Amino acid sequence: MRRIFIGLITILLATVIVSMPLAQLTDTGVRVEARDTVNLRAYPGTDTNVLGQMDVGVQYILAGRHELFPWYLVADPVTLEPLGWAFRDIVFVSGDVNSVPFVDTVISDAPATATNVQSQATQNNAVPTSTQQAQGQVTSTPVFTVAGTVLNEINIRYGPGTDYQRVGVAQAGDRFQIVGYHTQFPWVQIRFDESPTGLAWILIDLLNIEGDIFSTEAISTTQFIQPTLTPTPAVVQATGGLSSAGTTVSPELAALGNQLYSQVLNFGFDPATSQFGSLYLMDLQSGEAITFGNNIAYSGTSVNKVSILATLYGVLNEPPREQLATDIANTMICSENVATNRLLAVIGNGDEWDGATQVTNFLSALGLDNSFILSPYTIDPENPPLPDAPIPAPETSVNQSIATPEIYNQMTVVDTGQLLAAIYQCAYEDGGALIENFAEGVFEPRECRQMIHVMANNTVDGLMKTGSPEGTRVAHKHGWISDTHTNAGIFFTDGGDYVATMALYSGLPGAGVDRWLPFPTSLPAFSETSRAIYNYFNPDAPLLQSREGFIPEANSCNFTGTPLVADLMQSVWDE
Repeated sequence: MRRIFIGLITILLATVIVSMPLAQLTDTGVRVEARDTVNLRAYPGTDTNVLGQMDVGVQYILAGRHELFPWYLVADPVTLEPLGWAFRDIVFVSGDVNSVPFVDTVISDAPATATNVQSQATQNNAVPTSTQQAQGQVTSTPVFTVAGTVLNEINIRYGPGTDYQRVGVAQAGDRFQIVGYHTQFPWVQIRFDESPTGLAWILIDLLNIEGDIFSTEAISTTQFIQPTLTPTPAVVQATGGLSSAGTTVSPELAALGNQLYSQVLNFGFDPATSQFGSLYLMDLQSGEAITFGNNIAYSGTSVNKVSILATLYGVLNEPPREQLATDIANTMICSENVATNRLLAVIGNGDEWDGATQVTNFLSALGLDNSFILSPYTIDPENPPLPDAPIPAPETSVNQSIATPEIYNQMTVVDTGQLLAAIYQCAYEDGGALIENFAEGVFEPRECRQMIHVMANNTVDGLMKTGSPEGTRVAHKHGWISDTHTNAGIFFTDGGDYVATMALYSGLPGAGVDRWLPFPTSLPAFSETSRAIYNYFNPDAPLLQSREGFIPEANSCNFTGTPLVADLMQSVWDE
């Protein structure tokens, strides 16, 4: 017997009147993006035809929403051609959903711009390769009347919706027995021992179904009372800086840390999955510091150029001349790798490979042993720099595999944050780790203030900077590659100065590469996390919403002959 929800869909498909002709679709200004595998269907409902799939990392137009069912009509961002209907709970939305009109459109043909996929009927009858055993061959695959095999990494939830608590994570290829289906929502119930009840829920479109789900129990209840689970502590206490003295974290700062951790989770960066993040925050007045994800090594990206900058000033005996000052600006602001390698050559007395080694030695002298640079930066991706002899990458005390960091360029949020704090203490307190751990005169406050000055001129008004009001002085370094986005900075605010370092990683596939982190996914997490930190330090003048920000074109960045270069050449510096 087909249930009420399924029958209603069938009736609507037979009698529906299209309220908005396809030619009348307009750009609503609201964008929608796939969380993971998202099928596009002819009409709301999992028993309607699959027309294609949304590509992860692509922002589509949210052209309409259904008045009765939690489904969105998705359109091509260029042609405005309708691509199909997507279930609301498995997509990200940017913009005001309430401004999107209600539509009741049936898409009859698979659009050319959608990725065609096999029909749902084929999916329902398909058997995973792992169960296609030769006759008579013994297999350990459990025999279920109705089962589902996971297509990609997914969350398993206590109830049939993304608002319910996650009780587990499944990877592609995991197979579960299906024991029920919901009559109103496109979710199926599975046996799952890790759940408090032994049962859990998965969205239908995230499974390759074997058998007939309608032969299992029909479940219509809409209330699933969730048990109270003991949360795992999210925030750990960090040291108070690079000096020998630690610090006790106040209850207020600890509460902020838990808030930030929950916020990062809500943006989809979860340590139980292959998409996660790390954060380090230090109050530069009290020395208190909090962190999470501090045991993960990330690709150093261009953020590790802060280490190069500090090492360079440690070997300079006089202010940089014009070419070197230009290279400093182009390295720290433009992230120009040619200029970066010239800085490494200066550090290494003409040998950029030795310069990289000296940067690692500098970090080690500060006790920052989980970060290192062992090679110059790549200029030509087709011809990356190779050492004359293999260089063994150091084994550190953190996880060097989970975020697939580059072999010769790694960092942690704690190391980078503590280095920035040391630069700040050198600049404004004539103390801290740079002064304490090196011979007298190696680092001077003037040099440390110049380091901060060049980073404060960073033209990238994005990432964490957009979580502070326009005009806030932020000395920061940005860096990103396909799967890792990082940002680290010193924030100068009326309510107090602080250091914040953040790294986000995604091991999910997309955009033609093995691992891909889309900016529409990472930027809101950077911005809103930063805004919460700014408002903690400035409760009397909070920032009510994050700014949009601006990231300039890379080829428009060149500081040759600019006032900033002249600033860096000064022998006296009072800023």
